Amino acid sequence: MWKAMTLMSLVIACLTLPAQAAAPERTVSGSSVISTHDPKIRVDLPASAQYVGADRWLLLGFDDCEMHLFVDADANRHIQRLYWVQFEAYIPSRPELHHDYSGSRRIRINGLEFYLDTWVQNADEPTEKGSDSEHQRQLLAAKGYRRPTNGMYVRLVHLPDAQMRKELMVIYGEDLAPTGFTASQLGKGGAAHDRWPSIEKALIQRAKERVSFVP
Repeated sequence: MWKAMTLMSLVIACLTLPAQAAAPERTVSGSSVISTHDPKIRVDLPASAQYVGADRWLLLGFDDCEMHLFVDADANRHIQRLYWVQFEAYIPSRPELHHDYSGSRRIRINGLEFYLDTWVQNADEPTEKGSDSEHQRQLLAAKGYRRPTNGMYVRLVHLPDAQMRKELMVIYGEDLAPTGFTASQLGKGGAAHDRWPSIEKALIQRAKERVSFVP
């Protein structure tokens, strides 16, 4: 009887253990991320970009998410530029899910179409529990990197499948300090919001120069 109860306890313990995260499928060579599928592409970053690491998990329980992070940082590990490369695919058991970026602008880079969004952000702004933003912050913190107190970001999203169930996302971010403005000043309703269009335009141009896509 005791042996039977012990065996049952072991079975229950194994069943309740969290699932081990799957290994990343994409490879990293220097400052490049190489993907052999969905899409088949190489994402090239500046040689100065330092690889932070990778994470792969089931985002919100239904999105196979693979993240790779790079940074340009100073000697004190304060991040000056962030390069966030991410691949996503909705799981087959949720066929009703599709990506929707209808509210985003569009831009073509290296012959590929991307959805474009930009924003400014204070480092203290909370993030959704379990989100990819939370995973990104945790990975940076685990490696001792410090996010900018105020940052500005460009998000580029490419949807490689007609069903819009998979995506390649790249977020390029910079410290706002060199502009002399804070996120609250440049954001909607901020005292310097009228300066954002020109700052944004230059930021997008730098993102296009520093992130290359080779199909």
